[in-house]
Amino acid sequence: MHSTLPLEEMAIAIHDIAMKAATEIMTVYDSDFDVREKDDQSPVTEADERAEQLILNGLKHLDPSIPIVAEESAAKGQIPDVGDGPFWLVDPLDGTKEFVSRNGEFTVNIGLVEGDVPVLGVVYAPVPKRLFLGWGKDQAFSQDDDGPLRPISAKTPDADGLVVVASRSHSNPETEAYLAALDVKKITSAGSSLKFCLVAAGEADIYPRMGPTNEWDTAAAHAVLNAAGGSVRTLDGEDFLYRKPTFRNPPFVARGREVGA
Repeated sequence: MHSTLPLEEMAIAIHDIAMKAATEIMTVYDSDFDVREKDDQSPVTEADERAEQLILNGLKHLDPSIPIVAEESAAKGQIPDVGDGPFWLVDPLDGTKEFVSRNGEFTVNIGLVEGDVPVLGVVYAPVPKRLFLGWGKDQAFSQDDDGPLRPISAKTPDADGLVVVASRSHSNPETEAYLAALDVKKITSAGSSLKFCLVAAGEADIYPRMGPTNEWDTAAAHAVLNAAGGSVRTLDGEDFLYRKPTFRNPPFVARGREVGA
């Protein structure tokens, strides 16, 4: 089963939904907001909840037949049966820690999975006003502020070493050990799913993640990276797949283009 609308039409629609969600987020960001703690001890704010409700409404209006697995709903035990058809994975505010610390590195994430692969995704960072959008193959774009969509492409590593992008909030000894085995010329930090997008845009070569994540954390940006010619694989080199029963991800490595590809 495929989604009822062409991916390009759905891409335009989720672009607009993400922008509207970002407006809700920034309304809270510019206020004196409260921070609460979920059962897993992760933070949540009114911005997460308002953005998620707007996205859910927008996606249901777009195609009510496609199930939606969204972070805040899932935290409350509201997870639909996705069956074997397409389904949405939504993280309305990825990088809540970045949001709370007001460093600007948080994103809106909407991804569509068909089979066990993300085929469409939008990632929008409201503070720098930078958007990434990708679907299918070779249809990857970025947009700065209100400018035009510009094609992006992952790159092959330079001969003098790798540019690594690492998590600002989730570094650990496993990641450091992994990087120690690589020829690294530069390490830069970024929050949220922007790390995938920097690889997709050719601004970094590799993003390793050893800590736990959920499918809604990665699907949208994974789709962008796939469309830009990059890849995401497990530490064993296997394809990084979705529709897992718990929606929990194993460790992974996101990369740009492979030499010779």
